[in-house]
Amino acid sequence: MSNVIEQLERRQLRGDLPQFKAGDTVRVHFQVIEGQRRRIQVFEGIVIKRQGAGARETFTVRKQSFGVGVERTFPIHSPKVERIEVMQIGDVSRAKLYYLREKVGKKARVRAKQRGPVVSSPGVHGTVAEELEPESAPGAEEAAEDGAEAS
Repeated sequence: MSNVIEQLERRQLRGDLPQFKAGDTVRVHFQVIEGQRRRIQVFEGIVIKRQGAGARETFTVRKQSFGVGVERTFPIHSPKVERIEVMQIGDVSRAKLYYLREKVGKKARVRAKQRGPVVSSPGVHGTVAEELEPESAPGAEEAAEDGAEAS
């Protein structure tokens, strides 16, 4: 019997979702039904927790709206969630960020993780940034040599 339930749940899982964790700032496009009308409502905030597994997995997003903290819990695999956009990756070391509930204003922010290459101080050779530079296009070296000869 549990095997049948697992198969049904596996069919309901979505594969088009980005990877995100607690501390990330996300924008959730959620379908709202008001009477006979359907519309997409956007809820942007910081993910304070992710819990559950499989089709029952949920995540909670917190934002400040007119000075009041608002939290909303979304099921990840729900068909009402149109899409989830990760706006910023947070640099946190906890799975649950309940401490943000007591913080207000600038103290309620989460530090963003740096996405770019690591740059060392000038004059230091063998930095990570030099190793991450893309290889030049074919023919670029010849053009550089021709420019040097023309000078």
